[in-house]
Amino acid sequence: MPMHSEHSAKLMDGRPLAKRIREATAEKVQRIREATGVTPTLATILVGENTASAVYVRMKRARCEEVGMKSLAVELPHDSTTEQLLAEVRKLASDDSVHGIVIQHPVPKPIDRRAAFEAIPLAKDVDGVTSAAIGRMILGMPALPACTPAGIMRLLIEYDVTLDGARAVVIGRSPILGRPMASMLINAHATVTLCHSRTRDLPVLVSSAEVLIAAVGKPNFVQGDWIKSQAVVVDAGYNEGNVGDVDFSAVAERASLITPVPGGVGPMTIATLLEQTVDAAAAQLRVNL
Repeated sequence: MPMHSEHSAKLMDGRPLAKRIREATAEKVQRIREATGVTPTLATILVGENTASAVYVRMKRARCEEVGMKSLAVELPHDSTTEQLLAEVRKLASDDSVHGIVIQHPVPKPIDRRAAFEAIPLAKDVDGVTSAAIGRMILGMPALPACTPAGIMRLLIEYDVTLDGARAVVIGRSPILGRPMASMLINAHATVTLCHSRTRDLPVLVSSAEVLIAAVGKPNFVQGDWIKSQAVVVDAGYNEGNVGDVDFSAVAERASLITPVPGGVGPMTIATLLEQTVDAAAAQLRVNL
């Protein structure tokens, strides 16, 4: 646990809330099993030997088993083609015993990641990666949203962060994190600026943020002197050596709330994925939870 002084930010620890979500999810799994005899099942597809991805997939599988779900691991070689990946996704899509499908990203080039995502049926898109899920989420229609931004929203609510009317800055525009994050904040009535690697005068924009979400994928990128005093800072980055996208010690001196890395956003992402898989299973099996 990072040390913090009298003047530094309070930690937004994702672990206690994630544990409560997992406990509630385990109860839902039990109810589905009692009603149907079926165990909710999450399939994860891993292409290649990315070490961080392999660790993350193992963590997802372990957490699945803890809540009584089944996890199905599909591993494909690094040199797989888009067609080979699509064939696996389609196989899982038509398998009634599989309720959620996740393609671990990044996938190696030159695979067409978007084509692979689009092959996941909306009902089984438990990580909100298809254009249908993203579009529905932007419009405020029912859909399972991307797990990391959804987990971050839960964490902000848990720590009583006021979003209505707040100035929020998101750094990172990926379709699975930055963009859905910005949309969720807009849906919560925040005024949002979405920044990225080509944004000019980034430190100036960041310094206006009452709520900052860093999802840029560069270690210690966000500097302490960029931060508005008493801002809420969510570090959604995870880089080699357990380092986030935010220079933690410098930023913690100015922020009011900050997520630790690890232990902040990560546990929330996995807990949200499990919960959404069980909710997808309930919908597919027509069980009222």
